Amino acid sequence: MTDNYRRARDIQPAPSRVRDISQSGHPVVKSALAFASALILIVSGVGYAAVGRLGNQLSASDLHITSPRKSGKGAGTGGEDTLDGAVDILLVGSDSRTDAQGNPLSEAELARLNAGVSDGEINTDTIMVLRVPEDGSRATAVSIPRDTYVHTEDYGNLKINGVYAAHAEAKRAELTEGGMNPGKQLEQQVARAGQEGLIDAVADLTGVEVDHYAQVGLLGFVLMTDAVGGVDVCLNEAVNEPLSGANFPAGEQTLNGAQALSFVRQRHDLPRGDLDRIVRQQAYMASLVQKVLSAGTLTNPARLRDLASAAERSVTLDQGWDIMAFAQQMSGLAGGNVTFSTIPVTSVNGVGDYGESIITVDVGQVHQYMESVVAPVEEAPETTTAAEAAPELAPAEAYVLNAGGRPGQAGAVGDHLKAMGVTVAEVSNAMEGIYSQSQIVAPTATDPAAVELAGRLGGLPVTANQNLEPGSIIVVVADDYRGPAAVTSAAATTTAAPVGTPGEDFGVAETPPEITAGGTGPRCVN
Repeated sequence: MTDNYRRARDIQPAPSRVRDISQSGHPVVKSALAFASALILIVSGVGYAAVGRLGNQLSASDLHITSPRKSGKGAGTGGEDTLDGAVDILLVGSDSRTDAQGNPLSEAELARLNAGVSDGEINTDTIMVLRVPEDGSRATAVSIPRDTYVHTEDYGNLKINGVYAAHAEAKRAELTEGGMNPGKQLEQQVARAGQEGLIDAVADLTGVEVDHYAQVGLLGFVLMTDAVGGVDVCLNEAVNEPLSGANFPAGEQTLNGAQALSFVRQRHDLPRGDLDRIVRQQAYMASLVQKVLSAGTLTNPARLRDLASAAERSVTLDQGWDIMAFAQQMSGLAGGNVTFSTIPVTSVNGVGDYGESIITVDVGQVHQYMESVVAPVEEAPETTTAAEAAPELAPAEAYVLNAGGRPGQAGAVGDHLKAMGVTVAEVSNAMEGIYSQSQIVAPTATDPAAVELAGRLGGLPVTANQNLEPGSIIVVVADDYRGPAAVTSAAATTTAAPVGTPGEDFGVAETPPEITAGGTGPRCVN
């Protein structure tokens, strides 16, 4: 959070405090970003040659997905289910010590992964929803932090990364007590129970009905990285964290599969804990997508063969998914149209029912965000593009605060401002009881940028706060806001009672930025 943002909030009677949003330590997780190979397969098709080979060779789970609440035409799904405006894929990374066919990994492979010994429980610490509009023009992969606290009908309140295991172990106990012998049939039913439970939890959290499911183990992550000749990353500072094995210099560098696994697994010694780990994962995946989509990969038969082999050994899909049809739908996708983001959170240092460290969310806000990522892209009016915006309309920094009860209102206005060429430095909730109406807050009530912006947002009043630096403004949107990008009462989602106890950073928790797979080089991260 910038010093200017703290000064901006000093107009409130109770000065805001600097809040530590890093999380307390947890054991190093083993599942990191294994499902990157599934993402590459889905987004790029790995080239027609590889996908053609993969058509009937990918492992299929015992899971068959139906989406009863979908509506519209089901183009591109390869099944009979209909859509809600997008194809939605749940991507899960597991720490399984077997490959997609159920074969145990060799000692050499386990040593290469530095994965250690499993306690037998499958962890799903990496969870992501890939939303693809029906026209296949773009893809948004939205991460769900592993510590997100959710409520389930069967198991009450728990972290979302524990949902799969809770359902799977309950099914295992049920089948064992019923007399079923250990074996492939039992394991398939156990896995299906875990998958179905996780799908339901993700649907409740996001409002998204899952169309397809892809799960990948640790081995696939390493094999996919090596298949493309390594992936480029960039670090803001040098790191040496022995628990994950991450030991890298600052700046740009190319990582092989084993190094990349350490890069995305590091959780300790990061300024924002698990949120920075998610940013690492997303920056890595964006670079991997860009590498796969490059001509050097798609025109190289050897690399395509290695990619196909990696997917065959590590990717498990739901039954009935016509991956060939879907890959053809996505074949024209460019890296710049692949975006990685994270669900909005309300605090990252909350406390669960048993004292555990959790991340809290506003479910209504999450639903609205997931809808926004597949909303039709509208071109901004010519008079409000960044290139033609008047100089007085471009403050150095704009901070957007939601002072009302409409989840996502500040985010919607922030996106509108960005389309107008305004630099939006922060979007968050206002402290309760401070603002009663929408307004523009500026260093002076006659600030040209503030006056111009107030007019373009529906004629908002301009109030003065001399503590703000010149060029900085605060945009406050309350329940009376009726300007551009207003969230109507019909569209607003009722906010449910919070699950867990929010942390002291409630209302100002910083959600990781969006990252795209386009650009000329890797994005530098913590």
